[in-house]
Amino acid sequence: MTATVTAPAPQNRKNPPTRSTKNRTPGEGRMAAMLLSPTLLVLALVIVYPLLSAIHQSLYRAESGLDADGFVTEGEAFVGLANYADLFVGESGQRFLNAFSNTTFFTVTTVLLETVLGLCLALAMNRAFRGRSFLRASILVPWAVPTAVSGLLWRWIFQSDGIANSLLGSEILWTAEGTASKVAIIVAEVWKTAPFIGLLVLAGLQIIPEEVYEAARIDGAGWWRQLGSITLPLVKPTLLVAVLFRMLDALRMFDLPFVLIGPGKESVETLSMLAWDESNQLRYGSASAFAVVLFLYVAVVAIVFVKVLGADITGGKQLGLKKRKATRSQKAEATR
Repeated sequence: MTATVTAPAPQNRKNPPTRSTKNRTPGEGRMAAMLLSPTLLVLALVIVYPLLSAIHQSLYRAESGLDADGFVTEGEAFVGLANYADLFVGESGQRFLNAFSNTTFFTVTTVLLETVLGLCLALAMNRAFRGRSFLRASILVPWAVPTAVSGLLWRWIFQSDGIANSLLGSEILWTAEGTASKVAIIVAEVWKTAPFIGLLVLAGLQIIPEEVYEAARIDGAGWWRQLGSITLPLVKPTLLVAVLFRMLDALRMFDLPFVLIGPGKESVETLSMLAWDESNQLRYGSASAFAVVLFLYVAVVAIVFVKVLGADITGGKQLGLKKRKATRSQKAEATR
């Protein structure tokens, strides 16, 4: 009798079998933890510890009084949530609501204008023409300028005898209280940060295949039809991430209004400026309460933005999609 030997089935080299996470050895898990430990340690030092310290400080308030011997004593007393309750009553509540409305107004207005202008800049930088490199470099100059320097530059422009009033032929007090100061902040902020959105959107435009536009032109689609049916849908994930980053940055606005207009101005005071002013007055409990509320505000906006609009800031959706495609292809190969 002769024995027959069956050759093993050839493996698909294009789609090699992936090892399940259940088959990973303990050594691989320990190695992954060791590699991530420096990053986790830095995050704990710069994020977790300051946050817990601010929450703890917000539960205390500096108080002074007399002891049994008649001497003045100063210290911090535990007041619970009293600092948070004061955010909605009295003079402190008025300042908080004003700063909250200013922060929200600046965020919505500047991000909306920056998104429109940044998209226009990205479309201009993506076109092929002579001098495109010079245009890209010049557009990125405002983003490269430090915010404090930008604030001083626009403060010089918006002086009573500055360039803005000379061009308008008027005597507007841009750096005083009122609507003019809000307009000055919006103009300076949009000028500086619109190139950031333009740069991120340009990166998204670069990965759109040119064949898609060629097929659209063959079908008779004009520029506006291509923009609405091809460009915007394909660049939407990148645009959402850019808008999210700008929203989180605008909610923490401090340096530009501080340098351009100055502290203590009711019309431009933001939550960050209010927290700084309270800490500058040695009222650390209320300052920490303002900071914690601002943190919660930013966190809620980020979560809602990601959940509702579907901004993929970690790339997890694309990674999951690739994994599902790989799994389906492996199952198809196994059934053949």
